[in-house]
Order: sequence, then structure tokens, then C-alpha cells
Amino acid sequence: MRVEAKNIVFGYERGKTILNGVSLSIESGERVALVGLSGCGKSTLSQILAGNLTPRSGDVLLDGRALPRRGFCPVQLIYQHPEKAINPRWKLGRTLTEAWAPDEAFLESMGIEQAWLNRYPAELSGGEMQRFCIARALAPQTRLVIADEMSTMLDVITQAQIWETLLRAAGERGLGLLAVTHNAELAKRVCTRVVEFRSLCRED
Repeated sequence: MRVEAKNIVFGYERGKTILNGVSLSIESGERVALVGLSGCGKSTLSQILAGNLTPRSGDVLLDGRALPRRGFCPVQLIYQHPEKAINPRWKLGRTLTEAWAPDEAFLESMGIEQAWLNRYPAELSGGEMQRFCIARALAPQTRLVIADEMSTMLDVITQAQIWETLLRAAGERGLGLLAVTHNAELAKRVCTRVVEFRSLCRED
């Protein structure tokens, strides 16, 4: 499996160009860190890779073919703020089964209690919500997981637990992982390849 962004150009209407000719590829089982300052466009690229934004030009490819835009996307994004991905009016069981229906053994391996599925998002802590979002992202169709500053808002112990959970699950499935972060030390610790965001951008 290879997910590839090719010559991505993006900018909001009447706004400046945020991404200018950005290209990046991630292979199966590869753990890539995308490192850059806040506001440089890392999250925008993540949204494009996940199919949530459409670039002005350029392509996102899965094994050389256009990334599917309908149904379940094989590129799943885990946000810094998990509440952005979750309907606050739905119980977590409904939110999970909307994506897929993991068995009890899988949920247990992710540190998720069955009781959580009968609760609303506001009833869980930040760390618990991130565990839930990781489990939701790991559907059978997933080929690449993007973790966009997913542990920034958590305490150090919870950060370590969350990353251990994701890295183990991704490794067992042979998934690609893109860790989007401004933390160079974290990037070196969890990834096998580190890419500086500014090196991806074409100069005018």
C-alpha cells in the first residue's frame, strides 16, 4: 500500500496559498513524522489526505489510483481535539458502529470499556476519548492513520499510553502512520522517518 500526495496546491477563496506544490508518500508499515511550526499548513494537508478538503490542484493517490471520495475513506484522521470528530448528541456505541463493529476483544485491547459505549462524549476524559477515536479509525478498510497533534492536550503519562496503543495497533495491522506534530523529540521517538514540512513546499 502506498498513499501519495502529488503536487498539492491549496488556498481558501480570496486567501493566500497555504500549500504550494506539496508532495509526500507513505508506505505500508511506515511511520512518518511531519514536523513544522503551528500554522504552516500541516493540518490542512492532513485534511486533504483524509478527503475532507479538496485541493485546487494535485492528486491524492492510493496505490496509484485516486483516493475514494465516497463511503469509508481508507485514510483516517485522528484530531488533536477528539470532539471535532464525534457527534455530541450520539452515544459512543452509535458513533462507533457508524464506522465499523469491532468485537469485545479488540475494544479491550485498546483499553476501551464496554460501559463507555452507553455514554455520551462529554462523559469521558480527553484520554478516554482519544482511545475511542483511535479504535474508531482502525476499521478493516483503513490503510493509513494520520495523528494530527493527537496527544498535545494530554498529560505526559496519558500521551505515552495513547501512543503505545496506536503504534501497537498500527504495527499489528501493517498500517501506514503519519504523525503530524511540532514536537521534534516526539517525532524522533515514535517514527522511522521525519520530514520537515517546509521541505515539501515549492518556492514561487
